[in-house]
Amino acid sequence: MTDLSIVVPIYNEVETVPLLADRLHAAVSKLGRSYEVVLIDDGSRDGTWEELRKAAGKYPNFRLIRFRRNFGQTAAMSAGFRESKGKIIVTLDADLQNDPADIGKLLERMDRGADVVSGWRKERKDPFLSRRLPSMLANALISKITGVALHDYGCTLKAYRREVISHINLYGEMHRFIPAIASWVGGELDEVVVSHNPRRFGKSKYGISRTLRVVLDLLTVKFLLRYSTHPIQIFGKVGMFFGVPGVLLLMTMLFAHIGYNFAHIESLAGLVETFKRPAWIITPFALILFCLQFISMGLLAEVQIRTYHESQSKPIYVIKEMVEPKH
Repeated sequence: MTDLSIVVPIYNEVETVPLLADRLHAAVSKLGRSYEVVLIDDGSRDGTWEELRKAAGKYPNFRLIRFRRNFGQTAAMSAGFRESKGKIIVTLDADLQNDPADIGKLLERMDRGADVVSGWRKERKDPFLSRRLPSMLANALISKITGVALHDYGCTLKAYRREVISHINLYGEMHRFIPAIASWVGGELDEVVVSHNPRRFGKSKYGISRTLRVVLDLLTVKFLLRYSTHPIQIFGKVGMFFGVPGVLLLMTMLFAHIGYNFAHIESLAGLVETFKRPAWIITPFALILFCLQFISMGLLAEVQIRTYHESQSKPIYVIKEMVEPKH
């Protein structure tokens, strides 16, 4: 088995590919480990594949995977994990904002016993309002909800031991939560400061619109980590949270009606009037219940879709072609 696999998802980076290939080869070839570089073209439409083929012809340790269409970064990473052969897998972005020279830093921490090492872009070279501020808020939220504190969940530059990553199935935007999932299965986490460079070519594929998808996937991760084996615990708690006050409120209203209308208890008219008066309170409670119902349906659907994929070992991507190394 190869010592090291470098997995790089790529989408519309035609200008970056030649420089990326040169830097990856320069950084990894001097580490003294057997290695492969797995480059996944996530349905690019700008000539990226042609540049990747040139890079594979130049460097014999490069392997190429080409998707039939754009499936997203999580799918590209999933394909890289599945097709790679290294004992340690390192992921990084293709835009060269992650520096391939930092791979050695991650491997040093792995040699000390860590199972997952996450890069921390401490001096990040991105706009504050559109990129850094949302990232800071997201990191705080993810750390709080998962219970696994990291400074930079969004940094793609990470290293994983194969035995930790091999049983993790990815969907949606789940790739950023791998450290939390790895911690849940007993993996030891570490974090190292890495450099971060301004984007030189093209434009970022990330934006604020992606934040909502991340938050929804975060809810799914929390649910799967804590309640996947006994979902009745969460649904039962939510039901009791609304059910107990509802029963108490109903009993209070009944006793109040009986006390004030004891002489007319044989008639249901007074009881009907009692229930008509608080109608303005019932409406918001109904809306809240509808919201919880839809969230519950979403969580159940997440579990169901995972069962569907995992029971068939069905990947979330379709490969169009592959280029193997020329040894």
